[in-house]
Amino acid sequence: MKRSGLLHAELNRVIAAMGHTDTLIIGDVGLPVPHGVPCIDLAVLPGTPDFATVFEAVYAELAVESVTVASEIHAHNPAMVALAARLGKDGVPVNEVSHDDLKRFSARAVAVVRTGETSPYANVILHAGVTF
Repeated sequence: MKRSGLLHAELNRVIAAMGHTDTLIIGDVGLPVPHGVPCIDLAVLPGTPDFATVFEAVYAELAVESVTVASEIHAHNPAMVALAARLGKDGVPVNEVSHDDLKRFSARAVAVVRTGETSPYANVILHAGVTF
């Protein structure tokens, strides 16, 4: 048994198997998951688990080269705007695309992690980096 950090076995396996430029999506409860893309469904109740908790746990485990968010966050989700700003300050490039494009890009993800988040546009594509 792991002592600390991310404890979800399936999510740990996915992260460990990711290579450079592979993508992992953390999404809200309503983000559609394309056919053929594995879904790690963590949603238990509306809001549980929340996006921020899942994001921080995954971000601590995965070498992230860049992230992609929906441009609609500026009008609809101040928490996602704050997260994007924080990541940018930490040197992680933040790309913005339309929500429709984000959904289209999700077809290439190694997996979608579904949270219980109910705030709009609480979705992020994590692009894997390297540790060397």
